[in-house]
Amino acid sequence: MTATTATSATAGAVPKRRLRDRLPVVHQLRQSVGLQRGMLVAGLVITGLFILTAIFAPLLAPYGFAQLRGEDGAFGSQQAPSAEHPFGTTVGGYDVLSRVIWGAQTALLVIIVAVIASIIAGVLLGLVSGYFGGWFDRVLVVVCDAIYAFPSLLLAIALSIMISGGQSSLWGGILAAALSITVVFIPQYFRVIRAETVRIKAEAYVESAKVLGASNGRIMFRHVLRNATRTLPLIFTLNSSEAILTLAGLGFLGFGIEPTAAAEWGYDLNKALSDVTSGIWWTSLYPGLAIVLAVLGITLVGESLNDLADPRLRGRRRVAQAAGQVAETSVVPGGTLSAGPGGLDGLENGESFDEHGIEVKR
Repeated sequence: MTATTATSATAGAVPKRRLRDRLPVVHQLRQSVGLQRGMLVAGLVITGLFILTAIFAPLLAPYGFAQLRGEDGAFGSQQAPSAEHPFGTTVGGYDVLSRVIWGAQTALLVIIVAVIASIIAGVLLGLVSGYFGGWFDRVLVVVCDAIYAFPSLLLAIALSIMISGGQSSLWGGILAAALSITVVFIPQYFRVIRAETVRIKAEAYVESAKVLGASNGRIMFRHVLRNATRTLPLIFTLNSSEAILTLAGLGFLGFGIEPTAAAEWGYDLNKALSDVTSGIWWTSLYPGLAIVLAVLGITLVGESLNDLADPRLRGRRRVAQAAGQVAETSVVPGGTLSAGPGGLDGLENGESFDEHGIEVKR
């Protein structure tokens, strides 16, 4: 009797998901179907290549980002693609392939600094503003709306000039570009977290925590914060691609990082403008292609996660799975439900059934 009860309890228990199935990327990948899965996989592959290239840039790049000479002498200016320089050389005599690879590292560093700093500042401000309200909330809303309405690239240019102070070192240029982008991104995180905080603080469990005597800090960081930050991964991916474009825009307009300090795709595009009219295509093609691929990969991941966050999509997937299970376990004279009333060979006069089980006449 005991063994039977234990067996029944084991059979009726819901299997616990494995750790790898609970990881964000793996969970979203298993949840996606059809075209969305293809977009997510493509985005993950492109983004993964971008990150690996940035991490292993010292090993992958044949030369340094500011190297002008090799074992055989100077590289030469505007040299066509060859075995020694697969992507050719720039007007300044730099190897294009090396500049493109090292530029991935610069872009990744700017993304990390800019997005993480904006998340920390925007989340804290949105949490405090939405929870306490009052005059502080009104002031922050007005300031963030003013920043959000200002042209982002123009604001980044002004802040970059103020922060850099004419310095063009590696970390000086990266921090100047990252912090200027941070100020642009803070209002986005602020508005999302503030809206979620205003909604969540009216929930019953928050009121119960207040009744039990929990402090405001405990309620904000233990109960409100974890529920208000569920959409941050979506904004993170979309802002990462925007950070690459902003960094490239700053470099293209001449407010980026000097070539002797670090490799930057936007700066290389700016220096390649005069080459295009001369028929020298390789100096602009590969940096531009790197920007397009990096932004495309991150955007595909962000858009796919945004679509999968729609509860209607998850509902359609559950309905489809449930319908498949019912069809496999149902017993009718002709077989399973998908076979029709007369079985696979008994569909009369070419009749068929749609996804809702309704008979379709042909």
